[in-house]
Amino acid sequence: MLGALGISEFDERVYRAYLAEPDRTTREIAEHLGTTPSRIQHAVARLLELNVLRKERHGQYRPVSPRTALSALLSRRRADTEAAFAAVGDAVDDLASQYRANRLQGQPTELVEVITGEAAVTLRVAELTQSMRTHFWVLDRPPYLGPYSNELEETFTMDLLGRGLDIRSVYTPEALELPGRFELITRLAKQGEQARFLPTLPFRLRIMDRRVALVALIGGQYDKIAVVHQSGLLDAILELFDVYWQRAQPIVSTAPETPDQPSTDDLLLLRMLQAGYKDQTIARQLGTSARTVTRRIAAIASRLGLETRFQVGTEAAKRGWI
Repeated sequence: MLGALGISEFDERVYRAYLAEPDRTTREIAEHLGTTPSRIQHAVARLLELNVLRKERHGQYRPVSPRTALSALLSRRRADTEAAFAAVGDAVDDLASQYRANRLQGQPTELVEVITGEAAVTLRVAELTQSMRTHFWVLDRPPYLGPYSNELEETFTMDLLGRGLDIRSVYTPEALELPGRFELITRLAKQGEQARFLPTLPFRLRIMDRRVALVALIGGQYDKIAVVHQSGLLDAILELFDVYWQRAQPIVSTAPETPDQPSTDDLLLLRMLQAGYKDQTIARQLGTSARTVTRRIAAIASRLGLETRFQVGTEAAKRGWI
């Protein structure tokens, strides 16, 4: 039963014998199990190495609590298994890269896969997404493929964060206009997603593990994509992403909170104001009216002793609120 922990069937019988009567000597254990003292000594040596037995004095051993000893063995075996899987995964990736490089020498068209049709694109994106292990970088702008909801995005992103992926997203204002999405991205940014925004982006892009990139072939559509594998072209795409990333502004401030900081709702409003949203768009995000948004902005300006929306945004940024 304990074979998965590296304990043989015979060694388990010896361990159980010590659990039943801890004061027995190795000779008494041998008589109980019908074997030789020498074989018991070899089993004891293995159990000592696994820390399930401890030596009391010459010829006398005591069992370590199963909950303590076996839980430690289980944790160690789980860590070893995960490390082995990671090593195998890296080896598979290296072999796949070598295979692809060799193939590209003779068939350079395999550098880029062109996928067309909503069903085919959805399937290929799902395959590549499920295999991600380290990075997920995105230039995000509409349109989107298939059904979208804030709930699905939150579940997806939290799963990736839980797996320790480096998530970097650059959003356009249009990408954050969907009701409730700006608030969602703000929350996810506080959980670990690195979220920034730019006024415009040329196309929608996904980079996975820095090994493959998905590029929309037509700016206003997402049912035709290019899957770019490791190559000079992918290196150029990575450089391009970094250019946009450096130009983009963080959605959530990294400055520490201050005593005079506005409420959470007002901070969200200020962030959308900074992003260049009109009152009507902000109202849709907050589920209120444009008139209410205008009044709230005016109230914030009044508290700060300012007159214009531009001054409000500048002062909020200066104070590290946004």
